Amino acid sequence: MAPEYAMEGLFSVKSDVYSFGVLLLEIICGRRNTSFRSTEYLTLISYAWKLWNEGRAIELLDPYISDSSPENEVLKCIHVAMLCVQDSPAYRPTLQSLVLMLESESTSLPQPRQPTYTSTRASIDTDLFTEGHDIVSSNDITVTMLDGR
Repeated sequence: MAPEYAMEGLFSVKSDVYSFGVLLLEIICGRRNTSFRSTEYLTLISYAWKLWNEGRAIELLDPYISDSSPENEVLKCIHVAMLCVQDSPAYRPTLQSLVLMLESESTSLPQPRQPTYTSTRASIDTDLFTEGHDIVSSNDITVTMLDGR
């Protein structure tokens, strides 16, 4: 879910671009975004950013598809995905430019900015997110709605 929609309820065409970027990363690495709950990373985006920033983005590639995937194409897709998951919609590509980036052989792509939500789980108790634990909220609050007849 795009940050502007999650935080402020604002939705635009660029929100779809964000979602496409997350989906593209999920396809490349063969893991869901939510599968990172029990790791030191908050999301797939934070893991991808770490590898991207260290020049090791190719390590995102799912080993099951590595033999059939040209490295330069995979790196281009990761680059495009990192552009799509920028926090601000202003920095994300439009749908038209996104298609051009993916179809073109020799497009020079802008460098992505670091997404805000890329910190690691240093202070969060990861035991809450391990298998076998349900994430529930219990606050003993009841809501009563009065409706007239």
